[in-house]
Order: sequence, then C-alpha cells, then structure tokens
Amino acid sequence: MINKRLLIKHLLAHNDENSFYDKKRKVDISHKEGKAKFLKHICALSNSNPKNNSYIVIGVEDEDNTIIGVDFFDDSKIQNLINAYLSHPPIVQYENIPFPHLPDDKVVGLVTIRPTGKITSLRKNIWKYYGGSVFFRDGSISMPKVFDIEIKDVNSKIVEAIENHAQNNIEHTLNGVFHFMNSRKDYNAQYKVFKEYFVVCWAGHKKKVKENTFYSRVDIELINEQVRLFFSALDEVAISINDDSFKIIEYVNLGLQNLAKYYPLEETIIKFEDNANYSIDTHLLFAPPQFNKKDLHHVYNTNNAILEKLKKGQPLTTSEDLDLRNLPSTYLICYLNLFHEAIDKLHEAKPYIKAYNKEYYNLYKESLRILRKVKYS
Repeated sequence: MINKRLLIKHLLAHNDENSFYDKKRKVDISHKEGKAKFLKHICALSNSNPKNNSYIVIGVEDEDNTIIGVDFFDDSKIQNLINAYLSHPPIVQYENIPFPHLPDDKVVGLVTIRPTGKITSLRKNIWKYYGGSVFFRDGSISMPKVFDIEIKDVNSKIVEAIENHAQNNIEHTLNGVFHFMNSRKDYNAQYKVFKEYFVVCWAGHKKKVKENTFYSRVDIELINEQVRLFFSALDEVAISINDDSFKIIEYVNLGLQNLAKYYPLEETIIKFEDNANYSIDTHLLFAPPQFNKKDLHHVYNTNNAILEKLKKGQPLTTSEDLDLRNLPSTYLICYLNLFHEAIDKLHEAKPYIKAYNKEYYNLYKESLRILRKVKYS
C-alpha cells in the first residue's frame, strides 16, 4: 500500500514537472476557465502515459517546491466532471494528504490519473478549447497535438520505482497514529483497526441530541495511506462503525433569517475487505429545502443590495453585517429554488466577502462545496 505523503515527497524530489507529473499552487474548478485548464491537464497526462499512473500535486510553490497546502477538497463527484467532458476518460482520484507542518485546515491535493489505454479527447467545447481537441505533455507543458504516430511508453519504469519507494511500513503507520492521537486529543481522538490491517483515526467535538450522537470539527484519516478522508470545522457529522466498514453521514445547516435546520447532505461508506483492499462509496442524500417564493424574493433583493454596498466600499449596518454572514447560504437556497441568476450573484460576491471577513469567507466556501456536490450528482 502506497503512503501518499511519501509519494508526494518522492515526486517533488525526483523530477521537475514532466510528462507524468505536474504541480500546481492551486486548482479552481468553480468557473469555466479553471475547469477547462484542469481537464486539459488530465487529458494530456492520460494520453502521454498510456501504461502508468500520472499525478498532479496541488498546494506546492512552482519555483522551489515549498509545500504551502490548499483547502480540504472533498468533491467525490470529480469523476462525473471528467466523464462529462472527456471521451475515453481516465479514472481520476483526488485525495487530501495532511502534512505535519501545515495548519489543520490545509492539505496537499494529490490527483491520480489512471489511463484506459485509449486516446482521451475533449467531448465538447469548454472555455477556449474545442470539442475533439487532444492534448499531450511536451515536457512540463500540456499542448494540443496531432496523434498520427504511436505513443511510446517511456515512463512506466520511472513511475513504478517512485511508487515502490513510497510503500508503507509499520513505522510510518505507528508514527501516523501517534501524531494524530496527540494532535487531536482535545477532540475525543480515537482509532480502530479494520481487518487486522487498516487503521482509521478520527476526532470530533461530541454532542448528544436526544438519542443521537453527532460530531463537529471532524477529522478522519486513513493512516496507512496518510489520506485525510474527511475534514470540516462547520458541519455536523454522524459516524457509525462495524467490523467491516466506517460510515459517515454529513449534515449541513441551511435556512433563512437565522431559522436554519440541519439537512443530510451525503453518506460515505468506507468498506474494508479481507484481501487488503478497501472501497469508498458516496451517496448524495440532499433534498433542497423549499421556501415561499415571496419570502425568497425579499431575501434575494436584500442580498443584492448588500452586495452593491460591498462593491462600492460602503459601511454596513449591524443587521446588514448579519445578513452578509448568511448571504452565501441564502443565495444558494435561492438557486436551489430556481432563482437561476442567484448562482451568478454568488460567484460575483466572492472577492468582496473574502476581503471583508475570513469567517464569512469560510461560510462562502461551504456553500460552494454543497453546490458542487449537488451539481455533479
């Protein structure tokens, strides 16, 4: 089993960006340009490596390989995006890898691209790239090319050696468990061994509601691979465990004018097998809350007025500041209730909320995360 933290270190140490490996400071697939560039790199790496895995490491400075980290990204539907835009799509997995020196809310993103052996191309137009385009890696650059010659397999042995050097061992596993238990001891840190092989550590602030137990500030890691499976400082999470699986049901808090309630968002089940394999299955549970259209029009217009004041740099009243805190989730609710233009307003608000208040910006990112999950399901 590959220790993904070690794998990232070997990728950074072994080579600069090349035909089987790319690195990015950040990736943003919330808009067309970022989505198109991400798809281009996936396409190029898959085509340039027909017989071995390719990788994109996210959260690294380009000049000196300094690991700066990115926000935890839990979009389990990223394969749906790949399938929607690429012909002969590779299997793509996005994993969040914690590093000890990073803040709790930061990880390094690791994208693993497993090719199908067939030429991958864009299925339809996106941004400035045309449907039918085919990309390959030319050194460290993803370029459109004509593919009238046979693709040579030049990287399999190099990638195999890097992956072999990143294999896990008992020392790495124990160090990972001790580090997690010590760093998360304030949040009811626990661990469980599945099938005498897999070690899952988790922590969260525990609370009882009637007969149910929920956790907030949840952190869940698969220690064997140094992969963070779940992280949230905001959501309420229910956890259930048996000898074969670890199940997470994630809830989100949505509502209007401080009358919010919790709605189930997604169920994730990690199943452990006797043959030292595991699988992760996710199912969207979310049913968008429906509200009176007259109330929504009032809230929507209020949000628009506040956004205009932010854009003009005008000060907000106390009540407007409170409304701004709820602005991302109320725009989201409006969009889910068929106010189609609300999604444009939500994206338009991003730089102004980011500059105004860090807490409000975290709530903004939470609304985008919910939207992303719903959109690609």
